[in-house]
Amino acid sequence: MHTVTVTPDEVKKIGKLAKINLQENEVNLFAKQFTETLEVVNRLNEIDTNNTEATYQVSGLSNVTRPDEINETEILPKEIALGQAKNVHNGYFVVDRLIDSDAEELI
Repeated sequence: MHTVTVTPDEVKKIGKLAKINLQENEVNLFAKQFTETLEVVNRLNEIDTNNTEATYQVSGLSNVTRPDEINETEILPKEIALGQAKNVHNGYFVVDRLIDSDAEELI
């Protein structure tokens, strides 16, 4: 089994990409938890499933769907939807880029 360890530096990079401020105790805790999670996944990958039939669901139920029809009484008017937005342009929400030049350097 190949052991993968997530380092505190990698957790800091993940936190920066996610724009989450992490305390040092959280960085170490998350590094340990990420490593434990990867160990579990590695153990699961070692299980021989070649002779196991695929299981898509186990309850016997089928999906209950409804026709995809527009209900005009349940449509939120654009003015209300955009009314509390911080930044709007031409009838659309405007949001900050999620990946900026600092984040691209981390990848």
